[in-house]
Amino acid sequence: MSDVVEDHSAPCVAMGQRAARAAESRMLIDGALRPAASRAEFDNVSPATGHTLGATAAAGAEDMDAAIGAARRAFDDTDWSTNRGLRQRCLTQLQSALEAEREALREELIAEVGCPVMTTQLAQLDWPLAAALQYPAELIETFEWERALDADPLFGERNVRTVVKEPVGVVAAITPSNFPIEVILNKLGPALAAGNSVVLKPDPNTPWNATRLGRLIAEHTDIPPGVVNVVPTPSNEVAGRLATDPRVDMISFTGSTAVGKLLLRHGADTMKRTFLELGGKSALIVLDDANPAKIIPSAVGVCVHAGQACAATTRLLVHEALFDDTVAAVAAAFEAVSVGDPALPQTLVGPVINAQQKQRVLDACAQARAEGAEIITGGGPFDDLPAYLAGGHYVQPTVIVGVDNAAAIAQQEVFGPVLVIVPFTDDDQAVRLANDSAYGLAGAVLSASTDRGMSVARRIRTGAVGVNGGMYYGADAPFGGYKNSGIGRQCGIEGFQQYLESKTIGYRKPRGR
Repeated sequence: MSDVVEDHSAPCVAMGQRAARAAESRMLIDGALRPAASRAEFDNVSPATGHTLGATAAAGAEDMDAAIGAARRAFDDTDWSTNRGLRQRCLTQLQSALEAEREALREELIAEVGCPVMTTQLAQLDWPLAAALQYPAELIETFEWERALDADPLFGERNVRTVVKEPVGVVAAITPSNFPIEVILNKLGPALAAGNSVVLKPDPNTPWNATRLGRLIAEHTDIPPGVVNVVPTPSNEVAGRLATDPRVDMISFTGSTAVGKLLLRHGADTMKRTFLELGGKSALIVLDDANPAKIIPSAVGVCVHAGQACAATTRLLVHEALFDDTVAAVAAAFEAVSVGDPALPQTLVGPVINAQQKQRVLDACAQARAEGAEIITGGGPFDDLPAYLAGGHYVQPTVIVGVDNAAAIAQQEVFGPVLVIVPFTDDDQAVRLANDSAYGLAGAVLSASTDRGMSVARRIRTGAVGVNGGMYYGADAPFGGYKNSGIGRQCGIEGFQQYLESKTIGYRKPRGR
């Protein structure tokens, strides 16, 4: 039961109550919506208020075993992996079901994720809902599932070779709390379109969007039982079975680099294919010819959703000629952004996901100060809030200077509204600083010259770069990182092919043919 009292003067509280009434608490296993075998549940807590919204079924080892077994049977014993027409129809049905509940899902995301409503109009909901399922559904028709190789000079013209694309098998999809439905749909769409079965383990901080998806699959699609299983759990031990069970063929994970490395190690014994979309410490490079008016909107992007975005450009590298003016303007902008109730349309900075993450952000700021950095603005908890938000997890938008690029605050992912500003002298140094990172997920460049901006972008060792505000996002655009930012790509043809195996078949044509 929710412990939040409905109060229409408190928008996120009222929204949380509505979300709780509409929430699906059950998991989906083998086509059935059901509680945990043990009847155990765990709380879903509002990051905006700190109060409990409601409960969700807590999968135990028995439930996870059943989900993996169901996915295995669905892949091995049904025609899902070969029936492309069925897959396309089911993805279209799921798209329609999601569209019908778009606004309820929007409120649910704001309530359990704490994301500002404006973000749901972008990557948090509307962008992925527009294409994350439809792109791979359409790809089913146009993708080259088989291709003939040229005549083989080694074995003669009668020797024919064909390359066949087949699904990997059972995919364990493990998803994060920051953009949960966006990541879920961008994993589920291509995995299902390719013919795989899936065990989805959502982040325990944000389970309801995933369990809602499970209900929609069960009630509104022809997806066969076991093809999609939704198994929420707060237990790392239970979740870890996905990495060690030999019946699981692939791990598709989005989250922290530390957990990604752990999954990679645990999956090695059974040689699981592994897609990892991990952390980032991306750089926004402001060249000396950049338009100053474009710097602030780009820099303030770190504040969106309280900085909880792996691709956020949390390092601002500024040419020394623009440095002082940029620092002053960015600090003023950070002090002016709206922090508070995520249900209000003007809010840019909502809460971080929980108390532990809030403390990690504050600790990172304190460490930076202790190491000699200067915090121009922010660096502490944000307490200027109405009483109904007093239990929420809010951090001041923070700007830090006087930082060596080797310092922890410039190297480690903070996952909060924290920006480090570092000067450089020329393009070469800017590129060196941008690449001087264990991460390589994203980045951005501002320049009056598109050619110059593109030249710098091509030298940055990351999976995605935006030049002069250009957007790289899209269901058709591969996204992922170099170095500690991951292995593989999500979305696009590259992402689709990650869920496929390649089989080469050679056969001899009869004589005379």
